[in-house]
Amino acid sequence: MTDTLTQPKKRIESIDVMRGIVMVIMALDHTRDFFTTIRFNPTDLTQASTALFITRFITHYCAATFVFLAGTGAYLSLTRGKTKAEAARFLISRGIWLVILEVTLINWGFSMNHGTWQFSMDYSFVFLQVIWVIGVSMIILAGLIYLPVEAIGIIGLILIFGHNAFDVVAPKSLGETGGALWQFLHVQGIVNYAHNTRHVFVFYPLIPWVGVMAAGYSFGTLFKMEQAKRQKLLVATGLSAIALFILIRSGNFYGDPDHWTHQQVWYRTVLSFINAQKYPPSLDYLLITLGPVLILLAYLEGVKNRVTDIFLVFGRVPLFYYLCHIYLLQLLAYIAFKITETEHIAYGFGLPIVYAVWLLAVFILYFPSKWFMQYKQAHRQWWLSYL
Repeated sequence: MTDTLTQPKKRIESIDVMRGIVMVIMALDHTRDFFTTIRFNPTDLTQASTALFITRFITHYCAATFVFLAGTGAYLSLTRGKTKAEAARFLISRGIWLVILEVTLINWGFSMNHGTWQFSMDYSFVFLQVIWVIGVSMIILAGLIYLPVEAIGIIGLILIFGHNAFDVVAPKSLGETGGALWQFLHVQGIVNYAHNTRHVFVFYPLIPWVGVMAAGYSFGTLFKMEQAKRQKLLVATGLSAIALFILIRSGNFYGDPDHWTHQQVWYRTVLSFINAQKYPPSLDYLLITLGPVLILLAYLEGVKNRVTDIFLVFGRVPLFYYLCHIYLLQLLAYIAFKITETEHIAYGFGLPIVYAVWLLAVFILYFPSKWFMQYKQAHRQWWLSYL
């Protein structure tokens, strides 16, 4: 008797639509990276305008949602007939593949020179961003799936709610090796090796993201319920997360290393209040991002129109879209560089241009993404599951 869960089920469109929404929003953040002169944290209220802050803040929903739904997708794959052994093998192989992509195509794409359109394959400095953390989290989840789903959910919540208790542990207090390991696990920063000649910038420390994926995996059990009951639970859980965020955040006593402060005007105070730490994702950050997402997921169920159909395309082929958007934005920045013929102007546009380029990029990406979605639906080659 095979070790499977429930009966096979069809793809759940609301999850794909939600994933598509955050993939589209994600491209806005990278467009801003490529087309502005900003050299400070865009959520730093001592320097950022309200428009710039909001432009950056709305993209905070992307990584948390994508990692969470990656865990949900892993659970749902078991309801479609996979055994746990098959699911574990796939999670390990896909996780390894994602890490390889991170240190090759993704690193090359983000480090390309806009003026010469040349790949930078200099491995003296490597960035580990969201794709690496998804990959490693999948590898860890491959082992966790043999536990009861309730235990996986508890582990996820412990990591989410408890990791901020270790914010006081500085890497330097653990020695050279221990400090380097701690940065991979919990503290964003640069890890030096090979006699300080090579460097790894760990943008996404691992521990809290493993918790998010584990929680997302256990969240998949909701999709075994009747729709009306599930929607009520989604809304109730989402509202509870928001309420808990307000309660914890208001006291500045736990959940985020950076405290909110009163600003000169009320709406800037609100921005300070919601400005939670993403690297690594604090408890406050995860509550204020995943809470609204759960509510939106509830209302997306059963909604089908032209807009949701567009987001569905991106949500069905997220990795393909992710890889394409990096190189498309680089190409658009290269064109801007050539038109202006000034070395720095490709980074020097204001937010109206950033939004215009973002919408253009999303429009262009819709067509190859739709083609690839249809290709995946019509073909069953093994490699398609890795894109």
